[in-house]
Amino acid sequence: MIESATVALQSGALEVVVDIPTEPLVVIGDPTRLEQCVGNLLSNAIKFTGPGGRVAVIAKRRGREAVVLVRDSGVGIAADALERVFELFEQVEAPLARARGGLGIGLTLTRRLIELHGGHVTARSGGPGQGSEFEIVLPLAGETATRHEAPRAALASTAPRRILIVEDNRDAREMLRMVLEMDGHTVLQARDGVAAIRLAVETVPDVVLMDIGLPELDGYEVARRIRTRLGAAIRLVALSGYGDRESREQARRAGFDAHLVKPVSPDDLTRLLATL
Repeated sequence: MIESATVALQSGALEVVVDIPTEPLVVIGDPTRLEQCVGNLLSNAIKFTGPGGRVAVIAKRRGREAVVLVRDSGVGIAADALERVFELFEQVEAPLARARGGLGIGLTLTRRLIELHGGHVTARSGGPGQGSEFEIVLPLAGETATRHEAPRAALASTAPRRILIVEDNRDAREMLRMVLEMDGHTVLQARDGVAAIRLAVETVPDVVLMDIGLPELDGYEVARRIRTRLGAAIRLVALSGYGDRESREQARRAGFDAHLVKPVSPDDLTRLLATL
């Protein structure tokens, strides 16, 4: 439930304003995850708004929907980058953005979480230097989700699995972990091939999602060693930056059951798990 409040505070030279209606806006969902979504947008707004700037968080009712707007007067976003900012590891091409780092997994995860709640997220900006606005829209409790409802329900369902993620990139590993745990799976993690082999032999997970470009032992060699020890007891999925025929064939020869191109789409991952 979004409760009423109006707050203005100074964080150094940055003004942050929160404006929430007196009438409660009740939505159905995981409060921790929804708080994380708004927090991600607010953190980015503050991060990319310079001294003397202003950030506003506004909640309101729009028909049968609850709307949360996060506006800032910061670096802005070019028109051709508005959709790409939701892609994994996408960075805003602006001096302040480059200086302060990319958006990491925050916006990708925010969009995924909101879609799982039957809502959607959009980004707007007048362009570089013109600030940005991110809008979260969720169906109010008791209302039917909008036409933007996530396709998750339409995806083939799958029983909870025990899944081992093998990925040396911390952000990519964390993104996969969160998506899988939201879908009810139990997640194990390894940062390199040696740890992956040890965990696979000790726990015999249902599925292993394995990055090919691992340090020391690459994913192909790790897959071969796991297959030697465990045979067909588990399913191996290759995660690679390459999706050409030769890369897929090389993965098949190493013992992989499937191949996904990075950055991995959460919906593609859900569909694949349902087929394994």
